Amino acid sequence: MDLLRILPNSRRVPSGLEWVILKKLPMVLLGGTLIPAFFSFLNHAFPPDGPPLIVSRHLTSLDIFAIASALTVLMTVLTVAIGCFIVVMMKGPAYVADAYPLSDSEHPQDARNRRRL
Repeated sequence: MDLLRILPNSRRVPSGLEWVILKKLPMVLLGGTLIPAFFSFLNHAFPPDGPPLIVSRHLTSLDIFAIASALTVLMTVLTVAIGCFIVVMMKGPAYVADAYPLSDSEHPQDARNRRRL
């Protein structure tokens, strides 16, 4: 049993900006996670001068910021990827998942008149 069957005589629309965006998403994800991690690593490798409590708080704050920005980039990339996937599916051929016969498909005008009575 096929999950999705392609409708006969369905036409495809040429691809557009969605594939350009999808191809750039891995680099955006990589850069968006590595840049904050790199700055966090640099601050841990070369900590600022000052009292240990202040330096510890500063490093903790920077780690929290790096994790939050990486997760924000991850969620943004995931959302854009889902949107691009939806556009790709909509531009492709038409599919039928649950084909069922309609009772009033042959004479829709007669069925509409019967409902008024």
